[in-house]
Amino acid sequence: MKKSILFVINSMGCGGAEKSLLSLLTLLDFEKYDVTLQMLRRGGMFEQLLPPEVHIRKELDYTSFCSQSMAKQMLSFDFRRIAARVRTSLFLRKNKRAKQPLHDAQAYWKYSGAAFDPLPELYDVAVAWGQGTPTHFVAEKVKAKKKFAWVNADYEKVGHNKEFDRAYYAAFEKIVCVSNKLCQTLRTVFPEYATKMETIYDINNAAMITSMANQPCDLPRHYNLTLVTVGRLVPQKGYDIAAKAAWLLKNQGIEFHWYIVGDGDRSAIEKDIARYEIGDCFTLLGAKANPYPYMKAADIYVQTSKFEGYCLTLAEARMLNVPCVTTNFDVVYAQMINGENGLVVEMNAEAVVDGITRLAMDSELYQHIKRFQEQEKKGNVEEIEKFYALLEK
Repeated sequence: MKKSILFVINSMGCGGAEKSLLSLLTLLDFEKYDVTLQMLRRGGMFEQLLPPEVHIRKELDYTSFCSQSMAKQMLSFDFRRIAARVRTSLFLRKNKRAKQPLHDAQAYWKYSGAAFDPLPELYDVAVAWGQGTPTHFVAEKVKAKKKFAWVNADYEKVGHNKEFDRAYYAAFEKIVCVSNKLCQTLRTVFPEYATKMETIYDINNAAMITSMANQPCDLPRHYNLTLVTVGRLVPQKGYDIAAKAAWLLKNQGIEFHWYIVGDGDRSAIEKDIARYEIGDCFTLLGAKANPYPYMKAADIYVQTSKFEGYCLTLAEARMLNVPCVTTNFDVVYAQMINGENGLVVEMNAEAVVDGITRLAMDSELYQHIKRFQEQEKKGNVEEIEKFYALLEK
């Protein structure tokens, strides 16, 4: 009889966590496992790429309720959910002024959690794919013989309140981190759960990525230097650094165009684009279900992150043999060898510009990095065996 596995994730939008889950699902043995996916929000671009064997649950009633207009919510006379929505909205405003604020996801669950109905089914394994609401939901609303929590971001730097989450992580048999560095950090935060923790790296399916990268790409090629960055439009990705770096490059008279592939709140980065007057050389392309042709079209892939759990996009650019310039976020050396498979620079615009200009102007260094990347091991699909081992324990 097949084992039943439930995965819970915020959405299947274009992000690293979503991409890593998609890679895992494409490799799973559906002859042995019956897989169900619960997304808290539907409509993400990666939904269309899910294997057909994955059963997709309907959107949760409370998240559907919250997507309605306020007028429709009030006319529903669902006072439990109306009260949860109002409490959450009020607390989120108050929370920002607190001495020890909760992360928005924690505040959301504290005041909205009671409005979520539990799932009726019993699963053999339930996996909370990501900290925050998936973890809280699986801990309290899912019945499973075993529960695993996936952690794919630096817990402290993201701003989670450890005291709030302590009781939730008690519900899990295993806490899986996507890098050794992340695991070390989490053990200092929750030493009482240290024996539960282990590392399974985000899975990179090199064959899939290479195939997808060969699809057509609409980037113009009339620039001397094409730069590409892929990632959600969130502060941790360091787009303020990228925008200033573009301004410095422009002032140096370098002919280039920098493309940003990703979705999110554009307000901050658009202000920087206007402030630095770089709209002619710095373009937000929005989310792409297949970002790999854009990566492949780059002369240099640039990562300006301030912190990461692992940084899947950097690994993917390396798989496509695109020389990289990256900031020195905490876990960068889990995959980067400075001067060999790319350049690791300080976390400021001036250092990023220095890295870009070095690669652009030193053809010997550029070709050395490409040759090194071509010889690197591509992908890590063997990480799926660690997941199978967890399932069978």
